Amino acid sequence: MTKQQTQKAAPASRRKFLAGAAAATAGATLGFPTIVKAQGPVSMRWQSTWPAKDIFHEYALDFAKKVNDMTGGDLKIEVLPAGAVVPAFGLLEAVSKGTLDGGHGVLVYHYGKQNALALWGSGPAFGMDANMLLAWHKYGGGKELLNKLYNSIGASVVSFPYGPMPTQPLGWFKKPITKNEDFKGLKFRTVGISIDVFTGLGAAVNALPGGEIVPAMDRGLLDAAEFNNASSDRILGFADVSKVCMLQSFHQNAEQFEIMFNKAKYDALPAKVKAIIENAVEAASADMSWKAIDRYSKDYVELQTKHNVKFYKTPDSVLQNQLTAYDAAAKKRADNALFQEIEKSQREFAERAVRWDLDTNVNRRMAYNHYFGRKPAAAKKA
Repeated sequence: MTKQQTQKAAPASRRKFLAGAAAATAGATLGFPTIVKAQGPVSMRWQSTWPAKDIFHEYALDFAKKVNDMTGGDLKIEVLPAGAVVPAFGLLEAVSKGTLDGGHGVLVYHYGKQNALALWGSGPAFGMDANMLLAWHKYGGGKELLNKLYNSIGASVVSFPYGPMPTQPLGWFKKPITKNEDFKGLKFRTVGISIDVFTGLGAAVNALPGGEIVPAMDRGLLDAAEFNNASSDRILGFADVSKVCMLQSFHQNAEQFEIMFNKAKYDALPAKVKAIIENAVEAASADMSWKAIDRYSKDYVELQTKHNVKFYKTPDSVLQNQLTAYDAAAKKRADNALFQEIEKSQREFAERAVRWDLDTNVNRRMAYNHYFGRKPAAAKKA
């Protein structure tokens, strides 16, 4: 290269260098993505409060799959069964402390921390069913009250009640319950404020997680027990220790599940992932309801045809006595301001919602009898 060519090339090189430097400076100022490192996928370790074989654990896996699929792997939730890390009744504390990133259970399992938690499903809910109670939670002030409750006990969690359960059976017994006196001295399993309800009926109550109930009945530590539904009860082996199940009860006619995150872990998630979670909760709630109708009805038939279980309707006198016993149990919480506040909110919502429901929706038994020519087996009176 000649001297003249070198002199011409030098300014051109300087111009290119300066232009590149300016572009780099502009990129830094504007925050171009080329200088930002991409965040990797977030993994969470969860535990349910259910045995691996129970349909409830399946519901927990269903929710996790929805979130994992919808986030495209940006959030990966692994769900372990009850006892894998902590006992079933220890879920709230484990998630709050960060021992677990989240979990799947029911609010009444934390009853020992604050008995107002029982109002999310353990009790007659002023006539509401579980779907109505969820409506109260979302639109009637329940969400704000639950946040206030968890803050009051120092629980660092984000909670999503979901998944309305059908009315739970009164329970499994050695013989049909025909009158209130049949509960006298009965060794019975239940949870939450239902402990006070059945104690008021005369039973000797023991609270146990789902996986421990049938072994306790088999060893004679329990005379009778309630858990939840035809599928769970069949899978857990209730028909091996009892052939009598009483249907319909007010002790848990409005319960739902709870999806729970450690608050710090949840708050650190991107807004987009949080939005996916919130919508996945509602999608899983609907899917769980539909799956329950299909599976519970099949297992209801199987328990009768293959396991010789006899189902009976709980007598109205026992149902009425449950309401009286619940009122007495609630009065004992007169000094619990949160309990009173939540009950007041539920009562106001239920007064109009239940009235609307009863006045609007037709009783389906007439149509069932018209098309199938007989009453369901569960309509038998003890």
